[in-house]
Amino acid sequence: MKSLAILAALAMAPVLAAAAPVDLHAEIDRLSAQIEPQVIKNRRHLHQHPELSNREFETAKFVAARLKGLGLEVQTGVAHTGVVAVLRGGKPGPVVALRADMDALPVVEEVDLPFASKVRSSYDGKDVGVMHACGHDAHTAILLGAAEVLAQLKPQLAGTVKFIFQPAEESAPVGEEGGAQLMLKQGVFDQAPKPEAIFGLHVFAQWEVGELLVKEGGAMASADSLDILVRGKQTHGAAPWQGIDPIVVASQIVMGLQTVASRQMNIGKEPVIVTIGKIDGGVRNNIIPDQVVMKGTLRALDDGMRAELHQRVTRTAQKIAEAAGTTAEVTIGAESDYPVTVNDPALVARMRPTLARVAGGPVKTPDAMLGAEDFSYFAQRVPGLFVFLGARPKGEAPEKFAANHSPRFHLDEGVLPIGVRTLANLVVDYAATVQP
Repeated sequence: MKSLAILAALAMAPVLAAAAPVDLHAEIDRLSAQIEPQVIKNRRHLHQHPELSNREFETAKFVAARLKGLGLEVQTGVAHTGVVAVLRGGKPGPVVALRADMDALPVVEEVDLPFASKVRSSYDGKDVGVMHACGHDAHTAILLGAAEVLAQLKPQLAGTVKFIFQPAEESAPVGEEGGAQLMLKQGVFDQAPKPEAIFGLHVFAQWEVGELLVKEGGAMASADSLDILVRGKQTHGAAPWQGIDPIVVASQIVMGLQTVASRQMNIGKEPVIVTIGKIDGGVRNNIIPDQVVMKGTLRALDDGMRAELHQRVTRTAQKIAEAAGTTAEVTIGAESDYPVTVNDPALVARMRPTLARVAGGPVKTPDAMLGAEDFSYFAQRVPGLFVFLGARPKGEAPEKFAANHSPRFHLDEGVLPIGVRTLANLVVDYAATVQP
């Protein structure tokens, strides 16, 4: 009888083992550590071979090949060079999207690395260096890593994951469409499986590696291009009363626009920024020109304040020109019009414990960032959560570390496995908290 009991127990052992719950969090940690060398290798390859916005042809091939190797459903050529992949888990659950950007910047790299970029390309008609100066190489490598981790957990994974590798986050070349806006226009959220939430992340040099930060509500600003054409009446510089000087009017407009933020809007609610970055007018020292062209950018962290900012900037420029007896033609958003990147408050509250577990401590709340992100377009369609990851080596002073978009920007690769764990855990925990 004793031997029969032992045999019965042995026969039941596989059933019991199969029924034992898998600790997905522990598995994510284990797998993330296991694939870390490959994630680093991928990031270095991408860093050494950067491509500009809407020109990410080889990057897309690299990404697609690795996703197909994981057995995912892969679609290429989305918004020119974008890649979308789908992983269907072994259990029923929600559909969530994960997004990374792939494009680099027209910057000559000045970091002494064995895998530093030597690539040159054409940008705005000029020969330029090309560099991943904003960490998009890290974002792409992290999302590839998360895809590999989650693919290995497919039998235990609840729901479906849509991986979005997006081109042209830094904005498409003039005259072209691109980025998140074009991906949505081409149906990335309308085609099944349709995500109900989206997660993304960004590495930043001002925080140390290991720090995770999230701000609910407006996390990154809207960014609208500003073009102002000031009309004048050309005349001799020695007889200004015979014409209308658009340079003087443009100068008054520059100063007047600074009062929009400082005197006309309630910046106690959220900050707004008006910046004029370029003024072009005149050809000779003694000729008052016919016109002046001004270019700038408008930033806001609240949709209502963004609309108000547009109205007040337009009115201020036009009325100053009118007072001088001329006109100012104001165009907003012709070159770029990124919305506010909004972190859904309910989603932030729901996923904050996940982020705290990954960080191994409290998740910090950063100050509002006046930089912009076209992740904002995705987060307009479904609840979104955009996480900031510290990428500065521990112990290195912030003022001695180059910021994003600098030719000397570099990151501590210790951020890569943290990013992989962040995205994978967000997927697993989101599914676990869905109400049946």
